[in-house]
Amino acid sequence: MSDYQTIRYQRQGEVGTLTLARPGKRNAQNPLMWRELATLGTELLPDETLRCLVVAAEGPVFSAGIDLAEGMSGLLASWAGRAGDERSTAEAMDEAMAVAGTFNWIPELGCASVAAVRGHAYGAGLQLALACDFRIFAEGAKAGLPETRFGLLPDMGATVRLPRIVGEARARELILLGEIIDAAEALRIGLANQVVPGHDLEAAAAELAGRLAAQPPLAVRGARRAIDAAWHLGPRESFRLALQAQLRCLESEDFKEARQAMAEGRPPRWQGR
Repeated sequence: MSDYQTIRYQRQGEVGTLTLARPGKRNAQNPLMWRELATLGTELLPDETLRCLVVAAEGPVFSAGIDLAEGMSGLLASWAGRAGDERSTAEAMDEAMAVAGTFNWIPELGCASVAAVRGHAYGAGLQLALACDFRIFAEGAKAGLPETRFGLLPDMGATVRLPRIVGEARARELILLGEIIDAAEALRIGLANQVVPGHDLEAAAAELAGRLAAQPPLAVRGARRAIDAAWHLGPRESFRLALQAQLRCLESEDFKEARQAMAEGRPPRWQGR
């Protein structure tokens, strides 16, 4: 793996852990972190041995969002300064699309992912958590999309992912009003899958990651893609993708292993092939 300055990546068995590592800045995201996250994504996407990714953060805060010092007066100001010129606007759009898609590789992984959120997850921090399959909140954690306070809107996946997770009506409140909610409310509306005491957050994330890693990888991969397809391509195409994934499972060594393990009364040993 590459050497990183703003993130860390560690692998333990079949579970990888991505840790945001700017605790002195409340893990605020800057252009360097975005570049490093994108680089990590290119390294992990082809890794078929990875069974689950945990996304966590160093220190008491998951992520305060965009680093305002480097964002408002830096990259965002640069994009704003090029508005009006057609060529410059097109260049700014290309750059913005690259930044906006920083987290897109997480749902494209062949395995599930778990975000472990403590302290708060605001703006881009929450959007990073939304890119994961599951979110576990520590008690007392807060989350929100306060971009409207700056005359902006969340553009790193929240407008696509949040309505799918909590429903359109609640997503509109969180996005248009910039509401901040606590862990209990996040659990109530389905934004959080679990809320645990702060000292149990890492253990809870590791426990869920272990359960996910123990699932048959081909089935997990196919099911995740079919679920996503239902939103992007419609139900019929989702059915088709699910059936294609099912046929792949039926032809796999893992399905043979499942039948053999059942006959022998033991847990199956999944190979992902």
